[in-house]
Parts: sequence; C-alpha cells; structure tokens
Amino acid sequence: MILYITVAVVTALLASLVDSHPTRQSHTLTRQQLCNRVCLTAIFLILFLLSACRLNVGNDYAKYVEFMHLVNCNAYVPTEIGFNLLVKLIYGLSGYENFLLVFAFYSFVTVLFFLLAMYEQSDEFGLTFFLFMTLGYYFQTFSTVRYYLALALALYSMKFVLRRQWGRFVILILLGATFHKSLLVVIPLYFLASLRWKKWQLGIAAVFCTTFLFLQDFYLKLVVFLYPTYEDTEYLEGGTSYISILRCAAVLTFAGIVYLMRRREVGNQNDMGVANDSKDETGINGEKNVTNIEEGEAWNRRFRFYTYLNLGALVLYVFCSFLPIISRIGYYLMVSQILFLPMLLKAVPDKKWRRLFRAGLLLAAVLYFAMYLKKGANDGVLILPYKTFFFNEMVDILSDVT
Repeated sequence: MILYITVAVVTALLASLVDSHPTRQSHTLTRQQLCNRVCLTAIFLILFLLSACRLNVGNDYAKYVEFMHLVNCNAYVPTEIGFNLLVKLIYGLSGYENFLLVFAFYSFVTVLFFLLAMYEQSDEFGLTFFLFMTLGYYFQTFSTVRYYLALALALYSMKFVLRRQWGRFVILILLGATFHKSLLVVIPLYFLASLRWKKWQLGIAAVFCTTFLFLQDFYLKLVVFLYPTYEDTEYLEGGTSYISILRCAAVLTFAGIVYLMRRREVGNQNDMGVANDSKDETGINGEKNVTNIEEGEAWNRRFRFYTYLNLGALVLYVFCSFLPIISRIGYYLMVSQILFLPMLLKAVPDKKWRRLFRAGLLLAAVLYFAMYLKKGANDGVLILPYKTFFFNEMVDILSDVT
C-alpha cells in the first residue's frame, strides 16, 4: 500500500508541473515544453514499469496466464482475435510462453493511450491525472487488462467524436474491439451523446428507458447472444454500483450548478457590453468576439457530450442493474469524468467558489482512493500485496494442476 501511495503522490506532483496548453514558439523549444516532455516521460516510465514488473497482481492475472497457455496450445478461449494473435506472436518470437512480455505490452499501450488522452483533451492535466490515479483507473489496469486497454482507447476516441471525425473514431474503435468486443457499444452511445437533443426527444428516450423494467428477459437474451460464454454462469446475475450512481449524480449536480453560474456570468457581461462603443464590432475587437463565440460553442458542445455520457451512465446503473455487463458499459461513459470535472472547475467564474469546489473535489478523490486501497486485497480487486517477478515465482495455473 505504501508503494502505491508513493507512486500516486510522486506522479501527481510531476503531473502538476505539466501544462497541456503551452505557449508555442516556432523553431524553439520553450522551457515549459521541455518540462512537459521530462515530466510526462517520467510519469509514463513509473506507471509502465510498476505495471509491467508485477507478477500475479490483479484479480484475473492467473486466469489470463491460463488463457495464453490455451491460445498457445490452439485450444478454445473466450477471448478476441487481437488478444489471441498477440499472444501467438509474442510466444512465437520468445520461443516459450513469455506471459510477462504480453502483460508488459498491455501495460505499455494502456498507459500510453491514457496519458495521450488526458494530455490532449484535459483543461488541466494535473487535476485530470490526479483523478485518474485516485479514482482507481490506473490500478484497475492490473486486472481485466483487455478491458482497460479498450477503456483507454475509448477515452482517447472522445476527441474524434467532438471533432466530428467519425471515420477515425470508428476505425479506432473497431481496432480496439479486436481486443475487447464490448468496446463496440461506444459507437452508438458516443454518437447519441454527441447529438443536440431536444426536450421531446429526451422525453421519448425516458419512455424507452422504462422498457428495461419490463423487457429484462429480452435484453438478457441479447447479452447472451453477444457473450455466449455467459450462459448459465454467475456472470448473468447482474448487479449495480451505488458508488457509481452517487458519482454520476454528484457530477451532474455540479454540472448544473456550473452551467447556471456560467450562464448568469455571460448574461451580466452582455448587459455591460450594451453600452460598448461601436468600434468593438470591427477590427481586433471584432476578431476577438468571433473567437469568443467559437470558443463558447466548443465549450457547449463538450459540456453536452460529457453531460449526456454521465446521464447515460446514471440511467444504466439505475434501470439496467439486471445486465451482467452494466459496469463495463457504465465505465465507458463514466471515464469522461476525469475530463469533465476539470473543465467544469475551470468554468466557475467566481474564484472563491472555484477554490471551494476544488477543495471539495480533491477531498472526495482522496477519500475514494483511501477506500479503494483499503479493499485492495479483497477478491475482485487483488492489487495487494504487490509482487514482482524479480523476487517471486508464478503460481501454478489450472492447466498445471489438472
């Protein structure tokens, strides 16, 4: 636990030195850009090495080793073609069942795409990274490695959705789905969240949500069709997460407060601008006004997208608790919170309120992290104790004892 806390503190301090929107100078590397490169490289190496050097750390580490063994033996496994081909390639090049290198590959790609997504899309990289660590996203990559690679790609793909670059978005998602097919759900979900919904359309969507209460058997059959290995297993028991419901509700409440504060502030500025000189309509001031309008539209587009993602996650957790894959779908939507919260915090017009909200957010994140580490040795998490292949040996897998 001390190791994890130390890593979280050190990397968060390094992240606080990063400015993801530095002032650029042609043909010149500024001090801030150099600082960004050094800090980001250090963060990446720390997170990658901690993950890549682990041994039997994570809820399903041994299960994945078993899957890799079966893939190498050309036996049936319920994993996607991307995972299977990667295992065959690494095992073939290594000349033996080098599962450590497979986990290292996943660690490398997952951490890389998470960092790229946060650096390119966050309004405040330091805060986004802090939430990434304290909300457990990084440490959960030790488990369900295929899914968290897909989650990293989902977060990265959000920039293509906001830019309306649908071709790049679909290609990236299809590629990621070869490692975890649940990623395909973000194609319709992210598209729907990007739309500008009218009130009557939201009403129809609300009516549709009631079908989850009356057509549960139909939706369960659909899940079994998509995941045949779930049939007649404990995975069909479903369940929900009250913590996730609370998080989504809190984020949406905060979003509503910030939206009202921002709207009032814009209204006050417009009232003050009525008496402005007509020269403001042209020249430099005119160009500035156009820029402000464009920035305002971009902010509103991001606000709607992130809001609908969290609203969708809340609906899923409340109405679809019977679905066995609800947590996976919900996380594809909830992961946007590490981008949404810094954006909202930056938009708070009053400095005193901004400091108060920041303090509350940091405190809530630290408490969440403490609760997460407290159950780190429990079944379903199993990130504690940390073990590395330098000092430990892998336990026998199922194929070794049967």
